[in-house]
Amino acid sequence: MTTIDTTAITVELPQAFDERWSRLPGIQVDGRRITIDPAQYFFRFESNTWFVADWELVKSQLLDVEETAESAVEQLALDFIKAHGESTSDAARVLSTAYKVYAYLFRDEHLAGLGLPQITAEHLRMLREAATLMALNKVELDGHISNVGPCWFFPAATSVVFDLDDEMGGMLDEVYHGGWFNEHRRIESIKAHAALGGRLVHGCQSVPDQAGGVVAPYGASMTAFRDDLAAFKAGWIEQVYAHRFSPAA
Repeated sequence: MTTIDTTAITVELPQAFDERWSRLPGIQVDGRRITIDPAQYFFRFESNTWFVADWELVKSQLLDVEETAESAVEQLALDFIKAHGESTSDAARVLSTAYKVYAYLFRDEHLAGLGLPQITAEHLRMLREAATLMALNKVELDGHISNVGPCWFFPAATSVVFDLDDEMGGMLDEVYHGGWFNEHRRIESIKAHAALGGRLVHGCQSVPDQAGGVVAPYGASMTAFRDDLAAFKAGWIEQVYAHRFSPAA
């Protein structure tokens, strides 16, 4: 564990989060107010700066722009980030921006098109909350993973917080992964994640691998990212699962 600043991160979001997030070390939820102690919450916390862009600008200038044969959606997002992105050390701003991104990406209207009748609006709320916290994770341009919190390990964290069994936790992760398997959702994801300064990447193959996700800057070394992730993931996943709630405890 490497920390650079142990100042508490506090943010007030538009909707209340599930109070069971407090089962994880270093995070307290009081309605819409979330407080995170970096020293307790993160497995690795080496950077307290992030890259963001204004969500209102993303909505007005990027979401409705169509790619062409000469300009792919990834290039549109990269150009937008270059023009409008800025570095911030305000973690609350990152979380507030992330909440808007994921409120858009996991909106209820997607339920009808998922083809997964067991996934409900409540499950989309779980995705919005977990993905919002995931935004504090960070990958550097050289591929080094500088910040890792419990939400890197998406099924593990959601199983602890929401009492999901392995099957439903894996199903929720498949919805999260859906931006790779469904092109319409992938395009939405690329555009929306410009507000968080990059693109959403995973180190995993599918549910069983559970190698997590992070918004990485365009140009980051995925080879170094893969190698760094492989070195730490197993032990930290085990630590997240250790916080599963047991009624008999």
